[in-house]
Amino acid sequence: MAQEHALFTAALGLSAPWEVSDIRFDAEAKRIDFDVTFASSSRFACPACGAEGQPVHDTRERTWQHLHFFEHQAYIHAAVPRVHCQAFGKTKQVEVPWARPESGFSELFEALVITLCQQMPVRQVAAYLGIGDDPVWRILDHYVGAARAQEDFSGVRAVGIDETASRRGQNDITVFQELEERRLLFACEGRDQATVGRSAEDLREHGGEPASVEAACIDMSKAYIAGVQRHLPQAAITFDAFHVVQLANNAVDQVRRTEVRTEPELKRTRWVWLKDAWRHSLQQLTELHHLSRMRLKTARAWRLKNAQIQAAKARARGFRTTCNLITVCDLIGGKFTRLPASPYGTTCKSAAA
Repeated sequence: MAQEHALFTAALGLSAPWEVSDIRFDAEAKRIDFDVTFASSSRFACPACGAEGQPVHDTRERTWQHLHFFEHQAYIHAAVPRVHCQAFGKTKQVEVPWARPESGFSELFEALVITLCQQMPVRQVAAYLGIGDDPVWRILDHYVGAARAQEDFSGVRAVGIDETASRRGQNDITVFQELEERRLLFACEGRDQATVGRSAEDLREHGGEPASVEAACIDMSKAYIAGVQRHLPQAAITFDAFHVVQLANNAVDQVRRTEVRTEPELKRTRWVWLKDAWRHSLQQLTELHHLSRMRLKTARAWRLKNAQIQAAKARARGFRTTCNLITVCDLIGGKFTRLPASPYGTTCKSAAA
């Protein structure tokens, strides 16, 4: 049994004074529980001031969900010590090495959540891991927020400003992207000039300077134009192709209506140009291919999409709040380098390395 405990102590990544003291396996419930203890003579650093060698005052029972062991849910149980710091003068709970404070999950479990949410809808991740949506959103809020706080925007010189609806008929979200790096810088509710001011302030908070922004690509909204002129005073304004084409679509449709008099093949093709490509029938795809070879203006509008934000909406399916949608937009589009790595990532080096 001692060897088994030592094996799982190593498997959980524990080191002295922590060790696995008991293992309980329930095949019917598909669950395995690990009891973790520390040596009775152990002393710990004060979590508030860092003073070393503080004696244990008392303990509090805690439980954390860990990575699955094969198909079995795994849980870690421990009586976590509190120390009464002689230097600080207060009693504080010690931080355990396998989980962050106040979390009910191990750090490796949370790293898996982050990894899965980058590829799957949140609701699907929650169902796969056997937890509720809310814990997943809390994990995302913590790690995405922490990673974003460490981002450096000092090199930002060109930005794109766009808007999207959180849901059909619901509040708009304004998104700010760095054009050169193609990463999301900031997202917030609203689409007035104040949102540009909020993005400028966020830029400052991350080491950037609004006056250093040289170019802003926006739609033709008067609010965005005024916001850029006020908050990004050195930025030359250009209008992005998507919205120019969007405004031109009505004119193009009028052209189609006129052309149909001399080009009978354009009859009943309006929705061929307006529908998303993935919704086309085989007949419509054939028509689109044929009509595109006629070099009609309508073909240009169909090709332009805001794909990254749409991908974020798909990941955030069932997001309930706009803040949750913004969190997933950051996760997908922020290109953060300080998110937890996948617990199953390879550590092998390539032969070329």
